[in-house]
Amino acid sequence: MKFVAVTSCPTGIAHSQMAAENLEQTATDLGHEIDVEVQGAMGQENELSSDAIAEADAVIIAADTSVNQDRFEGKPVVTAPVKDAVNDVEDLLERAIAAADGEGANAESTQPADAAGSGTETADSGAPRRGGDPSKGLFARLKRLLS
Repeated sequence: MKFVAVTSCPTGIAHSQMAAENLEQTATDLGHEIDVEVQGAMGQENELSSDAIAEADAVIIAADTSVNQDRFEGKPVVTAPVKDAVNDVEDLLERAIAAADGEGANAESTQPADAAGSGTETADSGAPRRGGDPSKGLFARLKRLLS
């Protein structure tokens, strides 16, 4: 299969690059083709061509920042946090393969594997709530310590 991907993190220095390299290496090892665009502090690197997008079976967006998806209209899109492309790239590629094969109702709304069915609460915007268990957070620990 042929994929295109965009990686992006808030600083765009380390995680975006690691995710891109991991996607490229793992996809190649599994016999797939992939073009990866890195968005970060230095701007865009390896910008995806319209031909590469047109030839792709699916799009992977591994980002913790907003990525414009207009150019991917009509393509199955799998979105995930950038850490998934660093730590669990095989699962991310499996999800992209499933999206390309038409499995799943709507590939664009594909949730990260750890958010699906894990009881993660969502805010009114539909985005997953970040931060984990509030009782284990810094504020809660300080409150317990000082009370």
